[in-house]
Amino acid sequence: MTHDDDAPVEIVAADPEWGKRFDEENAALRDVLGPWLTGAIEHIGSTAVPGLGAKPVIDIMAAVESLDASRPAIAAVEALGYCYAPYRTDREHWFCKPSFRARTHHLHLVPVASATWTEAIAFRDLLRAEPAVAREYEALKRRLAMEFHHDREAYTAGKGPFITEIVRRALGGGAASVAKS
Repeated sequence: MTHDDDAPVEIVAADPEWGKRFDEENAALRDVLGPWLTGAIEHIGSTAVPGLGAKPVIDIMAAVESLDASRPAIAAVEALGYCYAPYRTDREHWFCKPSFRARTHHLHLVPVASATWTEAIAFRDLLRAEPAVAREYEALKRRLAMEFHHDREAYTAGKGPFITEIVRRALGGGAASVAKS
């Protein structure tokens, strides 16, 4: 998914306010998404890992039963200022806020029983538990952000092999598809 007005990729130092920003958004989302939620709303991605440098965008994943059943949630989430984008439509409903250019939040509505859900949680939890792996991931992200400063798709693709390996490790060596983070 590319947009002509995508913001450049920039990695910033960890911000202790990221957790608070998630908590605030979680409360608003819980009210709006209530009819479609079948599980937790989780803070995922790099901003969910204390001390990890990241793009300053809060990644949020909300558990839904299925993509079809949660389709009406798209309009409800848009009322909170999120922009819907048909990205990875076989795995999730994806949103950003407040715009594609000035992103402060990403929201992923994901079926709770899916590999996408399980892998994103496993990746986050391993990075939280193993600071050396988190530092290695941050170094990779910083290098890729310099190399692909204006190409979010290439930046994301460049992280893929690392993420796949960490998810495989986190899940005990089983096969893993690329989790988004």
